[in-house]
Amino acid sequence: MTLPDDFNPFEHLQQTYKTEFNRRVDRYFNDVQGTGDLSSTRSSLKLACRITDDDNDAIMNMRHNLFFNVIGYGRKNLAVMYGSTFSNAPPLAGHPQLFFVFSQDASATPTEESPVQHEKTVRLMKFACTSGHSKPAITKADMTEIANEIKTTFLSGGRGITYTCGNKAASYTDPENGFAKGNYILVNAKSDGVEIYEKICNVIDVPFRSDKVLINDPEKPSTTTATAGKITILGKQVQKRRFRPVAVLRFRSAYISLGALVPPVFLLDTTMRNIGLVKYP
Repeated sequence: MTLPDDFNPFEHLQQTYKTEFNRRVDRYFNDVQGTGDLSSTRSSLKLACRITDDDNDAIMNMRHNLFFNVIGYGRKNLAVMYGSTFSNAPPLAGHPQLFFVFSQDASATPTEESPVQHEKTVRLMKFACTSGHSKPAITKADMTEIANEIKTTFLSGGRGITYTCGNKAASYTDPENGFAKGNYILVNAKSDGVEIYEKICNVIDVPFRSDKVLINDPEKPSTTTATAGKITILGKQVQKRRFRPVAVLRFRSAYISLGALVPPVFLLDTTMRNIGLVKYP
């Protein structure tokens, strides 16, 4: 079939891009009715993301950048990196694994450094990932119940709670209730570790024992960007990595991994990059 004489390739491309882009925006904001409005944060974001016929190239590019990069749709369904970027956890099987994500506020992050980010995990020993085991397979209803507990426990005043991390490793070992040996969280004081572990136990409805919280206090102190100093590599000075810096971390999100190739299920995400089972705020 030949193209019509009045065919305009730019208009065709622009209209096709608008249709496909807005389809993805609508699917991402499927909890918002219509094209969005200013009544809530998510409806305002949807309104700002959708392309209209009156948009010029600059506005279209801003909407694209807001949706794909700032909100993070471009990272949707990518593989989740467990733990730090320097050590990947092995594949998990059997019991679902619940992840809590904490990170430093952008306003408190040194300009030459990335925000400090930590994850804390626990196995949900009352459930199995799949059916056919002695424990019942976890359901969406089970996850939603846990998500609501997290929203109550880890949010305060509409924002994630905070704790101070540092050079001390606080471990909590209770394998029967999902806390494996060798798992720890970095804190600046034992009280921070006790608070976080107690909250996690409350969320998954298992008993908490403060005597199980053990602190490893290394002789090496935390370092800052300034105290870490610089080294010369290939004739160029580069910043040395900080050692367990002291930073205030805020709860950001929680998700459950079922192992295998199943994408993680987000329970709550205060960054709004992922749609959780419960709404935020």
